[in-house]
Amino acid sequence: MTRKTGPAPHKMTADVPVFVQALRDISRARRSLSAKERRDLHDTGADAAARGVPLRELIKGYLEATGRTWATLPGEDAAASADALKRIGDALFQAAEDAVGELTKGYEESQRWTLRRDESLRHEFIDDLLTGRDLGQLAERAERYGLQLAGTNVVAAASTSEPFLDSGTATPSVQAAMSLRFSSRHVLVAAREGLLVCVVPHNLEGAPEEFARQVGEVVGRTSAWRVGLGQPQSGPGGAVRSFEQARNALDLAERLNLSERLVKAADLLVYQVLQRDSAALGELVTAVLEPLLGARGGAERLMDTLEAYFASGRVTTTTAKNLGVGVRTVTYRLDRVRELTGYRADDPAQAFTLQVAVLGARLLGWPQAAPIR
Repeated sequence: MTRKTGPAPHKMTADVPVFVQALRDISRARRSLSAKERRDLHDTGADAAARGVPLRELIKGYLEATGRTWATLPGEDAAASADALKRIGDALFQAAEDAVGELTKGYEESQRWTLRRDESLRHEFIDDLLTGRDLGQLAERAERYGLQLAGTNVVAAASTSEPFLDSGTATPSVQAAMSLRFSSRHVLVAAREGLLVCVVPHNLEGAPEEFARQVGEVVGRTSAWRVGLGQPQSGPGGAVRSFEQARNALDLAERLNLSERLVKAADLLVYQVLQRDSAALGELVTAVLEPLLGARGGAERLMDTLEAYFASGRVTTTTAKNLGVGVRTVTYRLDRVRELTGYRADDPAQAFTLQVAVLGARLLGWPQAAPIR
């Protein structure tokens, strides 16, 4: 009849008796741990880390075994004097200290390797997620990070004057803060293409705003930074689309010189519509605004005034305050626009044409690219 055997003992359990035998030998020879014994202890520490055994429990087990063995060590019985007994004790204490060192070293090295491997897998997953590669396997891999790709997710992307790097401190800092506020199983933060990217479920209330707040904390409130927010998108390819929208929002905000720290793609749809026919937009800008190039000092001051005037809801006093000039200066400049272009900024129909032309000029980089006459 075949005898049933239990499961194989863990390496840590199996190595304790080996260590005890080494202590017995050390008590006789008063030697140090051998190179092989050190390697075995190092490997035992690494194995314990891989299996999730707490380091404290690992060391406690070895020290308890050392204590139990102390009274039965053969070297003690053979000690001829107190001095000989002291030398045996010194050797044993040194062996126990060295054993703890090797166990700890192996444990920590295994943990560092595991962290590097997990971080590599995480970067690989994020790259595939935001580029749409290997969509068939993404859903299974996403579960590891708490993302439901069959559901709806949204992507926010932060930019600053200095690019965000994989090796920088921003990613772990923002990830830790977001995980503390929400859950690490629902938030994914990573550096990609110089941007700091955050992927979250669309219904995680307040997550984009918190991400923007944490970016501000990391880069400093006085630094130039901005967060673009894509629209919620569903399915395995949803993150790709939302990420592209977040990047486009950042690009538009930069060209339009928007003051908002958090710019949402959904709020910039009108600009995307304008961009779709850049040729027609260019013709509108030329037809309406090119006469401003004949103004003293060029078109820029008049353009700034029009932009501030429309942003204030066509209120002259607010425009003057925002520009830091007098009301009469604003009135003069608007009159100058009317004289040069034939369009009145205070007439609703004509103001609409002027406003669209101003928006188009900012999108096209006009008048910086145009010669001043």
